[in-house]
Amino acid sequence: MTSMTSATSGTGTIQVFTYKDGLLARLAHDLRLTLGRFEILRDGATVEGRFWPASLHVDGAMDRRGQVDVKALSDSDRRKIGENIAQEVLHLDRFPEASFRGQIVAGGGAVEGELTLAGRSATVRVPVQVAGDRLRGEVTLVPSRWGISPYKALAGAIKLQDRVLVVVDLAIDPSGSEVNRWSAG
Repeated sequence: MTSMTSATSGTGTIQVFTYKDGLLARLAHDLRLTLGRFEILRDGATVEGRFWPASLHVDGAMDRRGQVDVKALSDSDRRKIGENIAQEVLHLDRFPEASFRGQIVAGGGAVEGELTLAGRSATVRVPVQVAGDRLRGEVTLVPSRWGISPYKALAGAIKLQDRVLVVVDLAIDPSGSEVNRWSAG
């Protein structure tokens, strides 16, 4: 994408929340993960993003108050979860990158476009809000729309729900530049 206007760069975070399900769900954890590597470019109303799911890091388990408990999982648990995500859920050996291409819509209150994940594309709409110098968006994704089956263990007695919440929080330049770049990793 090219533009004649000046560009501003910023940082941000993308967090992914997973939710447990199944007969033995009480033995499992709702999780928060953080995406360590991504690039997002806004040029006018066009928004493009590249995301590397192999950079997902397990932050910890969510407690009953909605806070991250970083001590609930051992390093071994975190590694095993990461391996399961890479090998059994997202098949990162075949699909190492996800991408998004869309447009700002609804008077700037949403971004709508095509998310390509695990080799499949589907339309998503992400409501966004500006608060001070932050741009925040939240979207619930249904992984089965991209052919991704929810993770299961113990013959399905422990499994993940077929939904994940993705929360994007980006620093913005208050000058109103037409071009913004955000990245991590």
